[in-house]
Amino acid sequence: MLWVLFLLVAWGAAVVSCTRLCLAAVAAAQPMEPEPGADGKGLSLYEAAFLSGGPRRVGDLTLVTMYRERRLLLAHTGWVTVVDPDGRDELERAVISAIGPEGQAPVRPVRAVLDTAAPVRALGDRLVTAGLAVPASARTNVAVAVRQVRAACALVLAMAAAALLLVPPAAGRGPVAAWFVLPLLLTAGCLLIARVEAHPYSRWASPVGQRLLGRIDVPPRRTLAQRSGGGADGGGDDGDLLTALAVHGTATLPDPALRAALKTHWGH
Repeated sequence: MLWVLFLLVAWGAAVVSCTRLCLAAVAAAQPMEPEPGADGKGLSLYEAAFLSGGPRRVGDLTLVTMYRERRLLLAHTGWVTVVDPDGRDELERAVISAIGPEGQAPVRPVRAVLDTAAPVRALGDRLVTAGLAVPASARTNVAVAVRQVRAACALVLAMAAAALLLVPPAAGRGPVAAWFVLPLLLTAGCLLIARVEAHPYSRWASPVGQRLLGRIDVPPRRTLAQRSGGGADGGGDDGDLLTALAVHGTATLPDPALRAALKTHWGH
């Protein structure tokens, strides 16, 4: 009966981790009190980018904006070069500072610096205060809880394997395995529900922020490609392109070289 100890460990891990995930998900889903009038105002492009994809999307938007205005060069090899060293706002100055005094750097480290840059953090704090963004603590709690449920699921399998090794084949391993099916179903079921309801486990926009994002009119990618002529310098409507980038990310960019500069080297 030593296998019962392994079963208790499996059940304990499953119940504790799944309970924490449920509590974290409930806390993250609590309605936030927005600022008066927040639901009726429009979003800037930077705000829309943060609510759609967080700091990384804000960095995308800033780099592409400067690239479209010929103040930066973005090579498909994953390097960014400064053309105009005078940033027009705090985010652009953060980009130039992240590239460094030499005026050229790989995109990957620039992106890492932008993720934690003071202007990006300040933007996120303003959106949280306005009730449009989910606090970082709520996003972190859900993500950590999901990882714990995954670990518990793996632990259940390990405990089941260990328990079955202790049971002689002649005694019958079927009933022992059946006892471990229940905690395995519990953890796997929680992960499935989290995948459907909470993926990607780090939603940036609050319900009010999501409603504001839903009001943004984003043209289809085919329309953007036609307007831009399929290239970076084909004219076109930069407003529509940057709006699509802010809301839907780099996949909407019609220029394949620009997508390569960002997607390949930024891990999107």
